Amino acid sequence: MIIYLHGFRSSPASSKAQDLHARLTQLGRADAFWCEALSHAPATAIAQAQAAIAASPVRPTLVGSSLGGFYATWLAERHDLNAVLINPAVFPEGFDAAPFVGQHSNLYTGEVFEFTWEHVAQIEALRLPALVKPQRFWLLAEEDDEVLDTRVAVARFAGARQTVLPGGDHSFTRWHDYIDAIIAYAGIA
Repeated sequence: MIIYLHGFRSSPASSKAQDLHARLTQLGRADAFWCEALSHAPATAIAQAQAAIAASPVRPTLVGSSLGGFYATWLAERHDLNAVLINPAVFPEGFDAAPFVGQHSNLYTGEVFEFTWEHVAQIEALRLPALVKPQRFWLLAEEDDEVLDTRVAVARFAGARQTVLPGGDHSFTRWHDYIDAIIAYAGIA
């Protein structure tokens, strides 16, 4: 089972979520995929993902992109799960959240939402001082991510399996090259 967690302004309509679901469907395993529109409120998004973990008939693997990667990190540590992180958000001590506070719109649905300082506090509550089991993670990152500093993720996930590629961007342009490897990593035959 793969639980896919999308990014900050994204949705289940993102190409990564759609492509992963399509490939699982081709393999006759559409039932091994969960992706729901996550709330813009971090505490609610975590609750949604925890409900999916609890409902999973098997031990799931988390796949998280951007902010979904941050959530997947916390959830993997909390529930002793493996996770694939695609250009994940990492909020180091002293991270400036001010540019994120305010009105935003979902890239796929157009829904407008307000990201508040209370939401920032919810993210702060999910910050982990150190990874207990870095070997549970697989970091997939491209060095030319224009949104997040890849070096921060590489340092954060020291000891994890890391695939860090030159070029690319925040969308992870080589996504199609890794879909089957992600499915195999999740133990889905």
